Amino acid sequence: MRATSTLLTLTAVLLSGCVSLDPSFRRPAAPIPSSWPTGAAYGPQTVAASPVAEIGWRDFFADDRLKAVIAQALANNRDLRLAVANVAAARAQYGAQRADLFPKIDANGEASYSQVPLSTLGATTGAAVPTSGRNSVYERLYSANIGVSAYQLDLFGRVQSLSRAAQQQYLATREAQRAAQISLVAQVATEYLTLGSDSALLSLAGETAASGQAYLDLTQKRFEAGIASQLDVRQAQTTVEQAKADQARYTAAVAMDRNALELLVGAPVADDLLPADVQDGVTALTDLPVGLSSNVLLARPDVVEAEHQLHAENAQIGAARAAFFPSISLTGSGGVSSSALSQLFTGASRAWSFSPSISLPIFAGGQNLADLRYAEAERDAAVAQYEKAVQTAFREVADALAQRGTIDQQLAAQQALVDAAADSLRLSQALYERGSDSYLNVLTAQVSLYSARQNLIAARLTRASNLVTLYQVLGGGLDGGKGA
Repeated sequence: MRATSTLLTLTAVLLSGCVSLDPSFRRPAAPIPSSWPTGAAYGPQTVAASPVAEIGWRDFFADDRLKAVIAQALANNRDLRLAVANVAAARAQYGAQRADLFPKIDANGEASYSQVPLSTLGATTGAAVPTSGRNSVYERLYSANIGVSAYQLDLFGRVQSLSRAAQQQYLATREAQRAAQISLVAQVATEYLTLGSDSALLSLAGETAASGQAYLDLTQKRFEAGIASQLDVRQAQTTVEQAKADQARYTAAVAMDRNALELLVGAPVADDLLPADVQDGVTALTDLPVGLSSNVLLARPDVVEAEHQLHAENAQIGAARAAFFPSISLTGSGGVSSSALSQLFTGASRAWSFSPSISLPIFAGGQNLADLRYAEAERDAAVAQYEKAVQTAFREVADALAQRGTIDQQLAAQQALVDAAADSLRLSQALYERGSDSYLNVLTAQVSLYSARQNLIAARLTRASNLVTLYQVLGGGLDGGKGA
């Protein structure tokens, strides 16, 4: 029986050809320029010593507290767990599809017991039946078989094509997981910086309210002494009340920022890990190099994912083409049978069967042709999706480069504006206290300085977030591009 089963298996494997009807695959030409945009908005570009994808996030981010928060998010984020589960499911589906390449061998055993009346047995056979005082004959039959049932020979590569499609779907899902990890790192860093920015704005509002209250008290005393007017008191009060309103607003914003951060992390974040300001040293790189060629985008996980999807649809065309050709299936078995269980594998009689069959499609109402056209349309859609992924990636990098090319100028101008507004407030207060100017100029200077300092904090957030965005859209790595 062992020899029989081996023969059946080898026959099935040898007869299963490996002709592929998949179209020849060619990666579509990237519908983007070969280099990044240039011009006044972009500024000079630093040549990359190595691809950004090879820079791990632990090397990119310098702040130890932020590193701890990112590591916590990579361990606990539920969306990332879902992506990991999707990879496991796609791997299992690929394994199930690939199993169709091999014959399914089953073993079974059977025992039958029967009692046949002697009169019936004689009437059936027409022969004389000896009697020995019994009215019936007892029959027992035991059998054991091993065989292959309806194994499809893959002569035209249909099963191979479906297996390749499933494999490419699995690889696409794995790239989607990488994209989700990189996106999560960037989202956590951006939310962390936003929390720091709103915390800085909250501190600024408190500081402005305190200094405004001190000046309001001074103005009130001047009013009581007959030096200042009631208008001066009311104008001084507007600064205080505006700052108090901002305090309440930023208090809520900080709380919501923390809630958003903890949702990304998937667990509470310790107080000692939270930022109090937008830190200039949050990243180790102050100027992220981008290189000269836009071909670096072809290695971005979402672009690679789209390419795997295109491979999968290409293989589906091969499977649809194979449906036009004959299909051959094999059914065979071999085994032993005996009337005595103790003699089943000794003195038993051997039996085998082999039943090949062929099916040739003649008329299917146009289904096979429709399936082929559907597969080709899906392939064309996958081409468009791949090209759109490349174009979207280029646009994201170009936008980030445009922002990076101008943010330093904006930051320098905003700092100069803060310095000028601070001097203007100091001079206006001095003139007002000497009675040489009205309080309106002091109020205007206070509002200008407060607004300038708020905008400076926003500009610092923009610069820090821009580096994080560039790191993400250029396909920044996890740990050296090898995972979290």
